Amino acid sequence: MREFTFSEKATHLFSFPVIVAALGYFVDIYDLLLFGIVRVPSLKSMHLDADAVGTTIINYQMSGLLLGGILWGIVGDKKGRLSVLFGSILVYSLANIACGFLPQINVGDKASIYALLRFIAGLGLAGELGAGITLVSESLPKELRAIGTSIVAGFGLLGAVVAQLTVELAGNWTIAYFIGGGLGLLLLLLRVGVFESGLYKDIAKTSVAKGDFLSFFTNAKRLKKYLRCIAIGLPTWFCVGILAMMANQFAPEMGIRNLQPGKAIMWAYIGISVGDFASGMISHLLRSRKKAILYMMLFTLIGVSLMLGGATRTESGYYFFCAWLGLGTGYWAMFVTVAAEQFGTNIRSTATTTVPNMVRGLVPVMLIGFNYFKPSMGVIFSAAAVGIIVFALGIYATVSIEETHNRDLDFTE
Repeated sequence: MREFTFSEKATHLFSFPVIVAALGYFVDIYDLLLFGIVRVPSLKSMHLDADAVGTTIINYQMSGLLLGGILWGIVGDKKGRLSVLFGSILVYSLANIACGFLPQINVGDKASIYALLRFIAGLGLAGELGAGITLVSESLPKELRAIGTSIVAGFGLLGAVVAQLTVELAGNWTIAYFIGGGLGLLLLLLRVGVFESGLYKDIAKTSVAKGDFLSFFTNAKRLKKYLRCIAIGLPTWFCVGILAMMANQFAPEMGIRNLQPGKAIMWAYIGISVGDFASGMISHLLRSRKKAILYMMLFTLIGVSLMLGGATRTESGYYFFCAWLGLGTGYWAMFVTVAAEQFGTNIRSTATTTVPNMVRGLVPVMLIGFNYFKPSMGVIFSAAAVGIIVFALGIYATVSIEETHNRDLDFTE
């Protein structure tokens, strides 16, 4: 394995593609989590049910992420990584600006318009992480790949913290949407100086099939790898999509007077950001992606067990456990990096973009299960039931997937 001097490491890890990818993911997370943060105040201001309508809108946004992941993944392999970085940010920035004008739209069914705008935002948001991680993975030396992608995700995830603070300081949820959309348009200008991945340029004009999404389902071995990649990420969005976003529903059963989903999300993402920085270093030191992910997943499982098992009875205690779960699920960057390393250059963008969005797109399925069990089991035990399934799948997938530490990415399917 090649050894790099400190100067060489700094040059690679703080190169322009890494910086732009990190800033892009920062804006992506800001806009992705913004609805979860302003769900209650925005819907109440328009006299809509925060839980029922809010769940529907979240499902629309996550469905947009699912479809957008497929769309942008294919575009990234067929037209290049940069085409996604430009197109996706334009779509979600304009959609978020439009959300800020909702109170001024004089129509009866604002819930449907809100849901449609979040669906469009989801379509755009789907392309950011996959394209950024793919570009960085193909641009950095294999020895520094884990640290580089962790920098992208670790910095990017702070967007959730800034989103919560923006809402608190602005005092108006519409301003937060305008700021998010404006940041995206500013970043669009910065991306003019980014260069295409060298590995992609090598195959761009060849006859090899590129961006074939169906190829994941026509080969048994490839399909198993693809499904395992998805399963590894499920615990991350169980913690965010149910335990943090739906925090207000846990308050009564835990004897807590009030829980704010926005603060729960903020503390979760503070933990995730720290965890993402740590996951790259852990993987680098252990020389293993699988071990780093497995240890962090087990740490998360302990936190979920304590949280739902009665270890917290205060608002601050709940937020503490949100930060714990965030720290444990900070393997998000590592999980996406593993997806990038599993597949060849001709379908790498498709894999890296669709896998995290398949995970996000399964949040509605988790919510369906959560809501199904609630009438008979209550909020805590219904969350536990979903969690058992999610963590069982995640642990099995992590243990059984191929190790990709230091894998050369110059290959095609």
